Amino acid sequence: MDSNPVVGAAQLKPPPARDRVLDNAELSAIWRACEDNDFGKIVRLLIILGARRTEVGGLRWGELDLNHGVWVLPKERAKNAREHQLPLPALALSILETVPRVMNRDCLFGERSGGGFTLWAHAKAALDARLGDQVRKWTLHDIRRSFATRLCDLGTPPHVVEQILNHQSGHRAGIVGVYNRSSYEREVKAALALWDDHIRSITTEGGERKIVPMPPRAS
Repeated sequence: MDSNPVVGAAQLKPPPARDRVLDNAELSAIWRACEDNDFGKIVRLLIILGARRTEVGGLRWGELDLNHGVWVLPKERAKNAREHQLPLPALALSILETVPRVMNRDCLFGERSGGGFTLWAHAKAALDARLGDQVRKWTLHDIRRSFATRLCDLGTPPHVVEQILNHQSGHRAGIVGVYNRSSYEREVKAALALWDDHIRSITTEGGERKIVPMPPRAS
């Protein structure tokens, strides 16, 4: 071309940084504002498990083993196309056990969609209305970032948090990820128990957080 067609055009503003981390008061407010419906249960599960909204919103009965307290996210539904097994802490199990089973429907949430829950914008707006000024300018994905940040604040090693989040970056990137295939099963279970106790403490009147020691790995 003889000339640049965008010379003099207004420069686009860069997208805002995704750095919103909810504090304990905000997490507690969101938890308390959740109603006893599909969306309310989804949001509470997001707080407890740190999963992506599509993973929880599209949760299937076939992925759950409630007797052994395990959720196996198939690779077809995982963002990184890797199957992910996650132990379910007590709070998560108590929520899942309240979800009624619908005949001929594998999805826990939603009514007609084969992919699970779909009314995200409407339900989030209603939740924001109930929250008022308690929590401002937040997204559902901020819960996942807050989960990771606050769990590290409680002393959980970053590689354990990344395992819970099913991340293959950070400590599991590159050559380390090739050779280190550990699922950190005991550490993940202990970390989620610690987080479960923390959430109980900040959402319950008079709650008091216990210290759950991280078990040492066998040499």
